[in-house]
Amino acid sequence: MTQPRDVRPPRHRMISRTALADTGLYLCVMAGLVWLLAEGTRQSGYNWQWYQIPKYLWRVTDQGFVWGPLLQGLGVTLRITALSMGLMLGIGLITALMRMSSSLAARGVARGYMELIRNSPLLIQIFFIYFVIAPILDISAFWAAIIALSLFEGAYASEILRAGISSIASGQWEAAQSLGMSPYAMYRHIILPQAVRRVLPPLTSQAVSLVKDSALVSTIAIMDLTQQGRMIDAETFLTFEIWFTVAAVYLAVTLALSGTVRLLERRYAGLRP
Repeated sequence: MTQPRDVRPPRHRMISRTALADTGLYLCVMAGLVWLLAEGTRQSGYNWQWYQIPKYLWRVTDQGFVWGPLLQGLGVTLRITALSMGLMLGIGLITALMRMSSSLAARGVARGYMELIRNSPLLIQIFFIYFVIAPILDISAFWAAIIALSLFEGAYASEILRAGISSIASGQWEAAQSLGMSPYAMYRHIILPQAVRRVLPPLTSQAVSLVKDSALVSTIAIMDLTQQGRMIDAETFLTFEIWFTVAAVYLAVTLALSGTVRLLERRYAGLRP
């Protein structure tokens, strides 16, 4: 008796068709957005002046290449983001370890910090640190913004790191203890390297949120990308051109960050236990 033939299409063809369908859907959505933008512009009578945007990004003078105000603001944004990201990871790790500690006081402090930060708006926290804490500690608006962002994002990063640490198999802990490792050596050489590889995707999402949340520091007169865009808009009334450009710069930064982490994931994929 003959067996029925498998008439299903090959897997690679199914994947190709799915990718083609996704690409077609994406192009349709983008075409629809472009049409809506063009139609809205036509009906409002807005006069686009994109030719004026390059000088706010960079200029070439007799003295050479000069960064425009938008890219100068981007430099401030990147510095704030980089410093805040480092502090975020440190605060998140300390809080995660406190949450997992056997000390009731440590767990209580960590829990109180997380509840306070996660249940209040970031803007209010920035204002509180800038207007109340910064004068007492005699710190600048730049560092007040970094502290506020680090505390806010660190509360969320702590849960991500705690989940990664908790996911490590008990055999790994027992093996480290059987070798007589100290807690510091155990976390440094055994637990954290595995945990970090597991939580790279959610940590990347948190880093992207940090980049976007950094726009709020413009409210305390820091000349970041958003503040520079606001000032140029007030001077030129190029509202759509300026804010579309600012949005595109933020998008480029977040896409570059996500792409870098994806490369790291592929590099360390073979090391995942």
